Amino acid sequence: MKKLLLVFSLILSHLIFAQTAKEIIDKNIELSGGLTNWKLLNSVLLQGKVVLGIKDEYAIKIYQQRPNLTKTVITINGKDTAIEGFDGNKGYAMNYAANKLQEYPEYIPESFDNDFIDWENKGFEAKYLGKEKVGEIYCHKVELTKNVNKNIYYFDTRTYMLLKEVKKDETMIYSDYKKVGNLTMPFRIESSSPKKDGDYVMMFNRIDVNKVLPANIFKF
Repeated sequence: MKKLLLVFSLILSHLIFAQTAKEIIDKNIELSGGLTNWKLLNSVLLQGKVVLGIKDEYAIKIYQQRPNLTKTVITINGKDTAIEGFDGNKGYAMNYAANKLQEYPEYIPESFDNDFIDWENKGFEAKYLGKEKVGEIYCHKVELTKNVNKNIYYFDTRTYMLLKEVKKDETMIYSDYKKVGNLTMPFRIESSSPKKDGDYVMMFNRIDVNKVLPANIFKF
C-alpha cells in the first residue's frame, strides 16, 4: 500500500509541477501581448548598437521574418556590412579571416518564434524548477526539454517577463522591456558563453514590427 501511495504521490507531484510550468509560460505570453498577437507577428526590424568585448561598438540592424528568415547587419566605417543570415535556402556568415561572407551548408536557422510559443505542439516537456534570483529579482525557473536539448528560462515572479535564458553554449540576459505595438519586448540583450569569445551586449533604440521588408533583403 505504501508503495502504491508513493507512486500516486510521484505522479501527482509531476502533474503539479508540469501544470505550474505551463501556467508560468502562459502568464508570460499573456502579459507580453497575448498568443494571438505573437502569432500575428510576421516581421521584426531591430535597430541600435552592439558592444563587443570592452569597447568595440557598432551600429546594428537585425531583420527577421517568419518562418525563419534573418539577417544581421553592422556598420563599419560608415558602411553597412552583413555578418550573418538565412535567406530561406542558404545560411551564411562572415568569415573574418577571409573578410567575406561565406555560405555554411550545415547552417541551422532558428525559429521565428521562441521555444515557449506553442511549446507543447513543438514536442517540448516543461518542468518547474522552483525560484531563483537573477541579480536581485526572484524568478520562476522553468526547464524546457526536447530529446537531449534542454533550455532553462527565468521569469520575473512579479511581471512574468523573461529575464534569463540558459542554453547549452550560451546564456542570454533580457532587460529594459518596452511596449512595441501590442507586444512587450526587451530592448537590451546580453550574451555570454563559457569561452567568452563571442560575448556581446545589444541595446536597441527602435523596434519595428510587421514592417514590409524588401523582398531581396535576406538574399545571400
